[in-house]
Amino acid sequence: MDLSEKVLRLKPAGMPSGEWTTRLELAACYRAFDWLGWTELIFNHITAKVPGPEPHYLINPYGLWYNEVTASNLVKVNLEGKAVDGSKYPVNLAGFVIHSAIHEARHDVSCIIHTHSTAGSAVASKKDGLRYDNFYSAILHGEVAYHEFEGVTTDTGEQPRLVASLGRKSVLILRNHGLLVACPGIPEAFTTYWTLQRACEIQAATDAMAGENLPITQRVLDETPARTLPFRSGSRPGGMAFDGLLRRAGIRYEDLV
Repeated sequence: MDLSEKVLRLKPAGMPSGEWTTRLELAACYRAFDWLGWTELIFNHITAKVPGPEPHYLINPYGLWYNEVTASNLVKVNLEGKAVDGSKYPVNLAGFVIHSAIHEARHDVSCIIHTHSTAGSAVASKKDGLRYDNFYSAILHGEVAYHEFEGVTTDTGEQPRLVASLGRKSVLILRNHGLLVACPGIPEAFTTYWTLQRACEIQAATDAMAGENLPITQRVLDETPARTLPFRSGSRPGGMAFDGLLRRAGIRYEDLV
């Protein structure tokens, strides 16, 4: 969905166009997650790096539901989790601990998504984690890392271990906790998360059925990620799927100002 000139003209005075565009796209992503039911009251977080030389990123205002997030009320914070845009809203400490660590360490990452979806948290609580025996998990073969549970993520001492666990991967399963994806852009992060969520849902469904799960050969697993990469990447990574979901949900950028 293109950002119309009309919407871009509504940006606050003095705000760079790149930041305003990122704010609109991130607000749309929050609304998409709300529409899909991937929410946890006022908790969990989707963050996006603000274009420019400063290491700032945008995060949801702590206390608002995802359907209340707008481009204007997203909070711009620094790597210490302090608001730098005069926002009246607080920032969730757990969101700061997780997201600031990855944004600081991974300069190739612009968008990070962290959730506690039912299927995702269920797979995160299984000893073997995500199995590569369904269509969607095969797409993510080789991209998934794990981080051991250390309790509620509010201790900055955990940050180096989070970063080490993720490494150069795009998916991190937080054991006994939930899911995280880290990608170069918002649409790609959305599509990667959607793929991960579907993989977890199908795994949960097959585990509830009688009989053995049918394995996928190693050759196919090795080939699948590269063959399916255009599904999440391209001239605008993940853009068509993200835009299509916004149309289906009736989410318009002009309503997110």
